[in-house]
Amino acid sequence: MINIRKYNPSDLESLADLMNDLGYPVSIEVMGRRMELIESNPSYLTFVATINEAVTGMIGIRQLLNYETDDLVTQISSLVTKSDFQGQGVGSALIKFIEDWAVQNGSSVLYLTSGIKQERLKAHEFYKKYGFEITGYRFIKKINI
Repeated sequence: MINIRKYNPSDLESLADLMNDLGYPVSIEVMGRRMELIESNPSYLTFVATINEAVTGMIGIRQLLNYETDDLVTQISSLVTKSDFQGQGVGSALIKFIEDWAVQNGSSVLYLTSGIKQERLKAHEFYKKYGFEITGYRFIKKINI
């Protein structure tokens, strides 16, 4: 059975492993710094999926206001299922959980971005299966700070 709960610091090693599965290798130390910053911002929330108490997936969200509409938007900023558990309903459970959470917290829109890399094609099909539509492009410019 898949359970979903809020992230807690004891999940840190599992989160670092999940980021590696997602293609973003990170040490536990660096992930710990990231999570301290994320957890200190009340607009951000992190949830983990577990099976028999083992972390099998995570979803990170943030709520945003829009300039274009009055909608409160929930952005899925990270979604990953441990590679050994893909295809077993973990990602589906996380999406359904966030849909319900968003409605309960006044959000009428869910959105996410995903790279156009070949290795993301399965993820894109997954998102479409759950009603997400492709509505535009993402533009990024790295600047020196």
